[in-house]
Amino acid sequence: MTPMIIPKASTWPKTQKLLGLEGLRFLATVAVLLWHYQHFAFVGEEPVGLVRSELPFYRVLFPFYEKGKIGVEIFWSISGFIFFWKYSAVIADRTINGWTFFVYRLARLYPLHLATLLLVTMLQPMYFVQHNYFFVFQQNDIPQFVKQLFMASDWLPPHGVSFNAPIWSVSIELVVYAAFFLSLRVVRPSPLFNLAVIVISIATGTLMAKCFAFFYAGGLAAMARQAVAGTRHRPKLEALAACASIAMPAAFWMSGMDLEALTAPLLLIYTPILLFCCSKPMVLPRRLETLVETAGNTTYSCYLLHFPIQLAIALAFSSMQRPIPYLDPLFSAAFVLSTLVTARLTYCWFEAPVQRLIRTLLLRRQETRQAGPVLLQ
Repeated sequence: MTPMIIPKASTWPKTQKLLGLEGLRFLATVAVLLWHYQHFAFVGEEPVGLVRSELPFYRVLFPFYEKGKIGVEIFWSISGFIFFWKYSAVIADRTINGWTFFVYRLARLYPLHLATLLLVTMLQPMYFVQHNYFFVFQQNDIPQFVKQLFMASDWLPPHGVSFNAPIWSVSIELVVYAAFFLSLRVVRPSPLFNLAVIVISIATGTLMAKCFAFFYAGGLAAMARQAVAGTRHRPKLEALAACASIAMPAAFWMSGMDLEALTAPLLLIYTPILLFCCSKPMVLPRRLETLVETAGNTTYSCYLLHFPIQLAIALAFSSMQRPIPYLDPLFSAAFVLSTLVTARLTYCWFEAPVQRLIRTLLLRRQETRQAGPVLLQ
Protein backbone atom coordinates (compact mmCIF):
# COMPACT_ATOMS: atom_id res chain seq x y z
CA MET A 1 0.00 0.00 0.00
CA THR A 2 1.26 3.48 -0.84
CA PRO A 3 2.59 5.15 2.28
CA MET A 4 0.40 7.93 3.58
CA ILE A 5 1.81 10.90 5.43
CA ILE A 6 -0.34 11.73 8.44
CA PRO A 7 -0.29 15.47 9.11
CA LYS A 8 -0.01 16.92 12.55
CA ALA A 9 -3.31 17.49 14.29
CA SER A 10 -2.93 21.24 13.86
CA THR A 11 -3.03 20.86 10.06
CA TRP A 12 -6.26 18.89 9.97
CA PRO A 13 -9.33 20.74 8.76
CA LYS A 14 -11.38 22.16 11.60
CA THR A 15 -14.35 19.93 12.26
CA GLN A 16 -17.76 21.33 13.04
CA LYS A 17 -20.86 19.39 13.89
CA LEU A 18 -23.32 20.07 11.10
CA LEU A 19 -26.37 19.49 13.26
CA GLY A 20 -28.74 21.30 10.90
CA LEU A 21 -27.65 19.09 8.02
CA GLU A 22 -28.01 15.98 10.18
CA GLY A 23 -31.58 17.01 10.91
CA LEU A 24 -32.26 17.75 7.24
CA ARG A 25 -30.79 14.40 6.21
CA PHE A 26 -33.09 12.63 8.64
CA LEU A 27 -36.07 14.61 7.32
CA ALA A 28 -35.16 13.60 3.76
CA THR A 29 -35.05 9.96 4.88
CA VAL A 30 -38.51 10.24 6.41
CA ALA A 31 -39.71 11.83 3.16
CA VAL A 32 -38.56 8.82 1.13
CA LEU A 33 -39.93 6.42 3.76
CA LEU A 34 -43.40 7.98 3.56
CA TRP A 35 -43.26 8.30 -0.24
CA HIS A 36 -42.66 4.54 -0.41
CA TYR A 37 -45.46 3.87 2.09
CA GLN A 38 -47.68 3.53 -0.98
CA HIS A 39 -45.91 0.22 -1.73
CA PHE A 40 -48.42 -1.40 0.58
CA ALA A 41 -51.11 -0.67 -2.02
CA PHE A 42 -49.18 -2.28 -4.90
CA VAL A 43 -50.28 -5.35 -6.78
CA GLY A 44 -47.31 -6.32 -8.86
CA GLU A 45 -45.60 -3.13 -9.98
CA GLU A 46 -48.63 -0.83 -9.87
CA PRO A 47 -50.74 0.58 -7.01
CA VAL A 48 -54.35 -0.58 -6.96
CA GLY A 49 -57.07 1.54 -5.41
CA LEU A 50 -54.58 3.98 -3.94
CA VAL A 51 -56.03 7.37 -3.00
CA ARG A 52 -53.23 9.33 -1.38
CA SER A 53 -55.58 11.74 0.35
CA GLU A 54 -56.90 8.77 2.36
CA LEU A 55 -53.49 7.77 3.70
CA PRO A 56 -52.97 8.11 7.48
CA PHE A 57 -52.35 11.62 8.79
CA TYR A 58 -52.55 13.01 5.25
CA ARG A 59 -53.40 16.55 6.34
CA VAL A 60 -50.09 16.76 8.17
CA LEU A 61 -47.91 14.48 6.04
CA PHE A 62 -49.19 15.34 2.56
CA PRO A 63 -45.89 16.93 1.43
CA PHE A 64 -44.15 13.61 2.06
CA TYR A 65 -46.89 11.48 0.49
CA GLU A 66 -47.04 13.71 -2.61
CA LYS A 67 -43.42 14.86 -3.08
CA GLY A 68 -41.35 12.63 -0.83
CA LYS A 69 -39.30 11.35 -3.76
CA ILE A 70 -37.37 14.64 -3.84
CA GLY A 71 -35.65 13.42 -0.69
CA VAL A 72 -33.22 11.63 -3.02
CA GLU A 73 -32.08 14.90 -4.64
CA ILE A 74 -31.67 16.42 -1.19
CA PHE A 75 -29.52 13.43 -0.18
CA TRP A 76 -27.28 14.02 -3.19
CA SER A 77 -26.86 17.70 -2.33
CA ILE A 78 -26.13 16.98 1.33
CA SER A 79 -23.46 14.49 0.22
CA GLY A 80 -21.96 17.17 -2.01
CA PHE A 81 -21.89 19.66 0.85
CA ILE A 82 -20.26 17.23 3.27
CA PHE A 83 -17.67 16.01 0.77
CA PHE A 84 -16.60 19.51 -0.22
CA TRP A 85 -16.75 20.75 3.37
CA LYS A 86 -14.62 18.00 4.88
CA TYR A 87 -12.65 16.32 2.14
CA SER A 88 -11.92 18.63 -0.80
CA ALA A 89 -8.83 20.29 0.71
CA VAL A 90 -7.24 17.09 2.03
CA ILE A 91 -7.83 15.30 -1.28
CA ALA A 92 -6.47 18.19 -3.32
CA ASP A 93 -3.28 18.46 -1.24
CA ARG A 94 -2.91 14.64 -1.24
CA THR A 95 -3.23 14.20 2.51
CA ILE A 96 -5.51 11.28 1.62
CA ASN A 97 -4.59 8.72 -1.00
CA GLY A 98 -7.02 6.88 -3.26
CA TRP A 99 -6.88 3.61 -1.33
CA THR A 100 -7.85 5.25 1.95
CA PHE A 101 -10.72 7.11 0.30
CA PHE A 102 -11.95 3.90 -1.35
CA VAL A 103 -11.78 1.84 1.85
CA TYR A 104 -13.75 4.34 3.86
CA ARG A 105 -16.48 4.54 1.22
CA LEU A 106 -16.53 0.74 0.93
CA ALA A 107 -16.79 0.25 4.68
CA ARG A 108 -19.53 2.85 4.99
CA LEU A 109 -21.78 1.70 2.15
CA TYR A 110 -21.23 -1.88 1.09
CA PRO A 111 -21.85 -4.12 4.15
CA LEU A 112 -25.44 -3.02 4.71
CA HIS A 113 -26.12 -3.02 0.98
CA LEU A 114 -24.93 -6.62 0.72
CA ALA A 115 -26.94 -7.68 3.77
CA THR A 116 -30.19 -6.11 2.53
CA LEU A 117 -29.61 -7.40 -1.00
CA LEU A 118 -29.30 -10.97 0.29
CA LEU A 119 -32.31 -10.50 2.56
CA VAL A 120 -34.53 -9.32 -0.30
CA THR A 121 -33.14 -12.06 -2.54
CA MET A 122 -34.34 -14.58 0.04
CA LEU A 123 -37.76 -13.01 0.66
CA GLN A 124 -38.88 -12.14 -2.87
CA PRO A 125 -39.07 -15.78 -4.10
CA MET A 126 -41.27 -16.56 -1.10
CA TYR A 127 -43.61 -13.75 -2.09
CA PHE A 128 -43.52 -14.92 -5.72
CA VAL A 129 -44.63 -18.42 -4.69
CA GLN A 130 -47.67 -16.91 -2.97
CA HIS A 131 -48.69 -14.48 -5.74
CA ASN A 132 -46.92 -15.43 -8.97
CA TYR A 133 -45.35 -11.97 -9.10
CA PHE A 134 -42.81 -10.13 -6.96
CA PHE A 135 -43.53 -7.43 -4.41
CA VAL A 136 -43.33 -4.02 -6.20
CA PHE A 137 -40.03 -4.49 -8.08
CA GLN A 138 -40.24 -7.15 -10.77
CA GLN A 139 -36.80 -7.37 -12.44
CA ASN A 140 -35.24 -9.76 -9.97
CA ASP A 141 -33.12 -11.86 -12.30
CA ILE A 142 -29.48 -12.98 -12.33
CA PRO A 143 -28.09 -10.10 -14.47
CA GLN A 144 -29.72 -7.57 -12.16
CA PHE A 145 -28.39 -9.44 -9.13
CA VAL A 146 -24.84 -9.30 -10.48
CA LYS A 147 -25.16 -5.56 -11.09
CA GLN A 148 -26.57 -5.10 -7.61
CA LEU A 149 -23.75 -7.17 -6.14
CA PHE A 150 -21.24 -4.62 -7.44
CA MET A 151 -23.50 -1.64 -6.58
CA ALA A 152 -23.62 -0.93 -10.30
CA SER A 153 -27.36 -1.26 -10.89
CA ASP A 154 -27.77 2.16 -12.51
CA TRP A 155 -24.37 2.94 -13.97
CA LEU A 156 -25.35 2.08 -17.51
CA PRO A 157 -28.64 1.52 -19.34
CA PRO A 158 -30.82 -0.39 -19.37
CA HIS A 159 -31.90 0.63 -15.89
CA GLY A 160 -34.21 -1.54 -13.88
CA VAL A 161 -35.74 -1.44 -10.44
CA SER A 162 -34.83 -4.71 -8.80
CA PHE A 163 -34.22 -6.39 -5.46
CA ASN A 164 -33.66 -3.66 -2.82
CA ALA A 165 -34.32 -0.98 -5.41
CA PRO A 166 -33.72 2.17 -3.29
CA ILE A 167 -29.98 1.45 -3.60
CA TRP A 168 -30.17 2.90 -7.13
CA SER A 169 -29.47 6.42 -5.86
CA VAL A 170 -26.37 5.26 -3.96
CA SER A 171 -25.20 3.30 -7.01
CA ILE A 172 -25.17 6.48 -9.07
CA GLU A 173 -23.56 8.46 -6.29
CA LEU A 174 -20.57 6.10 -6.24
CA VAL A 175 -19.62 7.27 -9.72
CA VAL A 176 -19.86 10.87 -8.53
CA TYR A 177 -17.60 10.07 -5.56
CA ALA A 178 -14.96 8.70 -7.93
CA ALA A 179 -15.21 11.73 -10.22
CA PHE A 180 -15.02 14.03 -7.19
CA PHE A 181 -11.80 12.41 -5.98
CA LEU A 182 -10.12 12.22 -9.38
CA SER A 183 -11.02 15.76 -10.40
CA LEU A 184 -9.57 17.21 -7.20
CA ARG A 185 -6.24 15.62 -8.04
CA VAL A 186 -6.19 17.79 -11.18
CA VAL A 187 -8.30 20.87 -10.43
CA ARG A 188 -8.31 22.80 -7.17
CA PRO A 189 -11.73 23.34 -5.56
CA SER A 190 -13.41 26.18 -7.42
CA PRO A 191 -16.98 27.54 -7.64
CA LEU A 192 -16.47 28.02 -11.38
CA PHE A 193 -15.60 24.35 -11.82
CA ASN A 194 -18.70 23.34 -9.87
CA LEU A 195 -20.86 25.62 -11.99
CA ALA A 196 -19.37 24.12 -15.14
CA VAL A 197 -20.18 20.60 -13.93
CA ILE A 198 -23.76 21.66 -13.11
CA VAL A 199 -24.30 23.29 -16.53
CA ILE A 200 -22.87 20.27 -18.39
CA SER A 201 -24.98 17.92 -16.27
CA ILE A 202 -28.15 19.86 -17.01
CA ALA A 203 -27.36 19.79 -20.72
CA THR A 204 -26.71 16.03 -20.60
CA GLY A 205 -30.08 15.30 -19.05
CA THR A 206 -29.43 11.77 -17.80
CA LEU A 207 -30.22 10.41 -14.35
CA MET A 208 -26.53 10.20 -13.46
CA ALA A 209 -26.01 13.76 -14.72
CA LYS A 210 -28.80 14.85 -12.39
CA CYS A 211 -26.89 13.35 -9.46
CA PHE A 212 -23.74 15.22 -10.57
CA ALA A 213 -25.70 18.48 -10.71
CA PHE A 214 -27.17 18.16 -7.20
CA PHE A 215 -23.91 16.90 -5.70
CA TYR A 216 -21.90 19.81 -7.07
CA ALA A 217 -24.68 22.26 -6.16
CA GLY A 218 -24.29 21.04 -2.58
CA GLY A 219 -20.57 21.65 -2.98
CA LEU A 220 -21.32 25.28 -3.91
CA ALA A 221 -23.25 25.66 -0.65
CA ALA A 222 -20.23 24.34 1.27
CA MET A 223 -17.93 26.78 -0.50
CA ALA A 224 -20.30 29.63 0.28
CA ARG A 225 -20.41 28.61 3.95
CA GLN A 226 -16.61 28.46 4.11
CA ALA A 227 -16.29 31.82 2.33
CA VAL A 228 -18.48 33.69 4.82
CA ALA A 229 -17.17 31.95 7.93
CA GLY A 230 -14.82 34.75 8.95
CA THR A 231 -16.53 37.79 7.47
CA ARG A 232 -18.41 40.49 9.34
CA HIS A 233 -21.23 40.22 6.80
CA ARG A 234 -22.05 36.65 7.78
CA PRO A 235 -25.13 37.48 9.92
CA LYS A 236 -26.66 39.56 7.14
CA LEU A 237 -25.98 36.91 4.50
CA GLU A 238 -27.43 34.21 6.75
CA ALA A 239 -30.54 36.30 7.35
CA LEU A 240 -30.93 36.90 3.62
CA ALA A 241 -30.57 33.18 2.87
CA ALA A 242 -33.08 32.32 5.62
CA CYS A 243 -35.62 34.75 4.14
CA ALA A 244 -35.09 33.24 0.68
CA SER A 245 -35.48 29.69 2.03
CA ILE A 246 -38.90 30.62 3.41
CA ALA A 247 -40.08 33.02 0.72
CA MET A 248 -39.38 30.79 -2.29
CA PRO A 249 -41.61 27.82 -1.34
CA ALA A 250 -44.24 30.21 0.06
CA ALA A 251 -44.37 32.11 -3.23
CA PHE A 252 -44.68 28.94 -5.29
CA TRP A 253 -47.39 27.63 -2.96
CA MET A 254 -49.43 30.83 -3.13
CA SER A 255 -49.06 31.14 -6.91
CA GLY A 256 -51.14 28.01 -7.45
CA MET A 257 -49.08 27.20 -10.54
CA ASP A 258 -48.45 23.64 -11.66
CA LEU A 259 -44.70 23.37 -11.18
CA GLU A 260 -44.34 19.61 -11.73
CA ALA A 261 -42.21 20.06 -14.86
CA LEU A 262 -40.01 22.62 -13.10
CA THR A 263 -39.47 20.68 -9.88
CA ALA A 264 -35.89 19.61 -10.65
CA PRO A 265 -34.52 23.01 -11.77
CA LEU A 266 -36.28 24.85 -8.95
CA LEU A 267 -34.98 22.33 -6.44
CA LEU A 268 -31.48 22.70 -7.89
CA ILE A 269 -31.64 26.42 -7.09
CA TYR A 270 -33.39 26.09 -3.74
CA THR A 271 -31.45 23.20 -2.16
CA PRO A 272 -28.04 24.98 -1.93
CA ILE A 273 -29.76 27.91 -0.21
CA LEU A 274 -31.39 25.50 2.24
CA LEU A 275 -28.08 23.73 2.91
CA PHE A 276 -26.36 27.06 3.52
CA CYS A 277 -29.01 27.88 6.12
CA CYS A 278 -28.94 24.45 7.77
CA SER A 279 -25.13 24.48 8.04
CA LYS A 280 -25.20 27.55 10.26
CA PRO A 281 -23.26 26.85 13.48
CA MET A 282 -25.67 26.08 16.28
CA VAL A 283 -25.49 25.12 19.91
CA LEU A 284 -28.11 22.75 21.28
CA PRO A 285 -28.64 21.19 24.70
CA ARG A 286 -26.50 18.08 24.98
CA ARG A 287 -29.43 15.65 24.94
CA LEU A 288 -30.98 17.27 21.89
CA GLU A 289 -27.62 17.34 20.13
CA THR A 290 -27.21 13.62 20.80
CA LEU A 291 -30.71 12.97 19.47
CA VAL A 292 -29.99 14.86 16.24
CA GLU A 293 -26.68 13.03 15.77
CA THR A 294 -28.41 9.70 16.40
CA ALA A 295 -31.07 10.52 13.81
CA GLY A 296 -28.41 11.46 11.27
CA ASN A 297 -26.42 8.28 11.88
CA THR A 298 -29.41 6.04 11.18
CA THR A 299 -30.39 7.58 7.81
CA TYR A 300 -28.51 5.08 5.63
CA SER A 301 -29.81 2.05 7.50
CA CYS A 302 -33.35 3.44 7.43
CA TYR A 303 -33.04 4.08 3.70
CA LEU A 304 -31.92 0.53 2.92
CA LEU A 305 -34.06 -1.30 5.47
CA HIS A 306 -37.50 0.15 4.82
CA PHE A 307 -38.20 -1.90 1.68
CA PRO A 308 -37.13 -5.27 3.18
CA ILE A 309 -39.33 -4.47 6.18
CA GLN A 310 -42.26 -3.72 3.86
CA LEU A 311 -41.64 -6.98 2.03
CA ALA A 312 -41.57 -8.92 5.30
CA ILE A 313 -44.84 -7.29 6.39
CA ALA A 314 -46.45 -8.10 3.04
CA LEU A 315 -45.35 -11.73 3.40
CA ALA A 316 -46.75 -11.93 6.91
CA PHE A 317 -50.19 -10.58 5.96
CA SER A 318 -50.26 -12.73 2.84
CA SER A 319 -49.54 -15.83 4.93
CA MET A 320 -52.46 -14.89 7.20
CA GLN A 321 -54.57 -14.26 4.08
CA ARG A 322 -55.40 -10.78 5.27
CA PRO A 323 -55.11 -7.48 3.40
CA ILE A 324 -52.49 -5.01 4.59
CA PRO A 325 -54.33 -2.36 6.65
CA TYR A 326 -52.25 0.48 5.29
CA LEU A 327 -55.07 3.03 5.81
CA ASP A 328 -55.03 2.36 9.55
CA PRO A 329 -53.15 5.13 11.44
CA LEU A 330 -51.94 2.64 14.06
CA PHE A 331 -50.46 0.40 11.36
CA SER A 332 -48.78 3.40 9.75
CA ALA A 333 -47.30 4.58 13.03
CA ALA A 334 -46.12 1.07 13.88
CA PHE A 335 -44.41 0.70 10.50
CA VAL A 336 -42.55 4.00 10.74
CA LEU A 337 -41.56 3.48 14.37
CA SER A 338 -40.40 -0.10 13.84
CA THR A 339 -38.35 0.96 10.82
CA LEU A 340 -36.62 3.73 12.75
CA VAL A 341 -35.92 1.47 15.74
CA THR A 342 -34.61 -1.32 13.50
CA ALA A 343 -32.42 1.20 11.69
CA ARG A 344 -30.95 2.42 14.97
CA LEU A 345 -30.23 -1.10 16.21
CA THR A 346 -28.73 -2.02 12.85
CA TYR A 347 -26.41 0.98 12.96
CA CYS A 348 -25.21 0.17 16.48
CA TRP A 349 -24.90 -3.60 16.16
CA PHE A 350 -23.98 -4.05 12.50
CA GLU A 351 -23.06 -0.94 10.53
CA ALA A 352 -20.64 0.71 12.94
CA PRO A 353 -18.82 -2.48 14.08
CA VAL A 354 -18.41 -3.76 10.52
CA GLN A 355 -17.12 -0.38 9.38
CA ARG A 356 -14.45 -0.44 12.06
CA LEU A 357 -13.52 -4.02 11.21
CA ILE A 358 -13.11 -3.36 7.48
CA ARG A 359 -11.08 -0.22 8.07
CA THR A 360 -8.83 -2.01 10.54
CA LEU A 361 -8.28 -4.94 8.17
CA LEU A 362 -7.64 -2.91 5.03
CA LEU A 363 -5.76 0.05 6.44
CA ARG A 364 -2.83 0.24 8.77
CA ARG A 365 -4.00 0.60 12.34
CA GLN A 366 -2.32 3.96 12.79
CA GLU A 367 -3.91 5.37 9.64
CA THR A 368 -7.31 4.17 10.81
CA ARG A 369 -6.83 5.68 14.25
CA GLN A 370 -5.42 9.05 13.17
CA ALA A 371 -6.89 9.89 9.78
CA GLY A 372 -10.20 8.11 9.89
CA PRO A 373 -12.42 9.86 12.39
CA VAL A 374 -11.35 13.32 11.22
CA LEU A 375 -11.15 12.93 7.48
CA LEU A 376 -13.40 10.20 6.25
CA GLN A 377 -16.47 9.62 8.33
